[in-house]
Amino acid sequence: MSLKKKLSAIAVALIATLLLTSCGQKQEVKADDYVVKIGYSGSLCEAPVHMAVEKGFFAEEGLKVDVIKLAPGTAFEAVTAGKTDAGFGLLASLIQPLSNGLPIKITSGLHTGCDKVLVPKNSGINNLTDLKGKRIGVPSMSSSPIIFAKRALADAGIGVSEKNMEVEFVVFSASDLPIALKNGSIDAIAMNDPTAAVAQKEYDLNNLVDSAVTEPYKHQYCCTAYVSDSLAKEHPELAAKYTRAMQKASAWIQQNQDETAKIQVEKKWVAGDADFNAKVLKSYNYNPSAKGAYDAFGITAKQLQKVGMVAPDVDVEALHKNSFLILKEVKEPIQ
Repeated sequence: MSLKKKLSAIAVALIATLLLTSCGQKQEVKADDYVVKIGYSGSLCEAPVHMAVEKGFFAEEGLKVDVIKLAPGTAFEAVTAGKTDAGFGLLASLIQPLSNGLPIKITSGLHTGCDKVLVPKNSGINNLTDLKGKRIGVPSMSSSPIIFAKRALADAGIGVSEKNMEVEFVVFSASDLPIALKNGSIDAIAMNDPTAAVAQKEYDLNNLVDSAVTEPYKHQYCCTAYVSDSLAKEHPELAAKYTRAMQKASAWIQQNQDETAKIQVEKKWVAGDADFNAKVLKSYNYNPSAKGAYDAFGITAKQLQKVGMVAPDVDVEALHKNSFLILKEVKEPIQ
C-alpha cells in the first residue's frame, strides 16, 4: 500500500473513532452534567416555577436548569420535539393529549383552583342550570376553562356532549371574552386566572362557579408538575429533584403569597399589580401532593370521557396509571 493510501486509511479510521466517541458521549450524559430544560408560559398560578428559580429550590436540589419562555399554546409541541424536559400544566388540559400519546409523565399536584365561569350581574343567570340554551365564551375548544365548564355543567345536569349539547360554546381570544360578554354576543364566559379575576373586577361580574372555592372542585388539583417520558426513563433521579423543588416552591408560596406576587412582578415573570395578584394567589391552595394529582386525574378523566372529550375506546383506567411517574422520594407518593 502506498504512503498516500496508508495516510488516507488512518484518517478515515480516526474520523470514525471520533464520531463514535462523540455519539457515545451524547448518549451517556451524566446526571451531574445534565441541564433540565423547563418550559413556562408566564401565567400567575405558574408561581412554583418562578419561585423555584428565585428562592433557590432548584439549586438546593443540585439541579442545573434552563428555564425557557414558551409562546402560548406551544408547551406540548415543545416537549414532544425535545425542546423541554419538564413543565407546569393544567391537569384537565393534559388528559386528552395524554390519551393521544403526549410523551410526558405527571409527577405531582401543585395547587387547586384557577378556573371560573362568569356572568354579568342582573343577567338573570344565577346558577348553572340557568345556562341551558345560552352561549358561553371560551378561549379555545381544548382549554382548561371549557373543560371545567363542561364538567360543572354536566354535574348540574346540563347536556354538554356531542349527542346532547344544551349550550353553545363560542371561541374568542382571552382579551376579547369580557368585551363580547359586555356587548351581549355571549351570555357567560369561562376563563382561568389571572385574566378571569381581572375581568371579574373590571367588568363587575358574578362568579357562577369557581374551581378554587366551589365544592367539590376546590379540593381537586388543577395544576401539576410533569416531566418528559425521556427524562423519566433516562434520568429518574433528575425527575425526582425537579419534582421536589417544585413541591418545595409550592409549599413556600402557600405561606408567602404577598412576597411571591411581588417577586413575580418585579422580576417580570408575570404582568399586573402585585397586590391584586396576591389576592388571587390567596384563593388557591398550594399544598403539593402527588396523590392529590393522581386522584383528581381519575375523577376528571372519567368525566371527560362521559362528555366526549376523551374517545370512548380509550381505556381510562390504563391511561390513569400510565400517565404518572411514581417517585417515592416526593411528598405523598402515589401508593
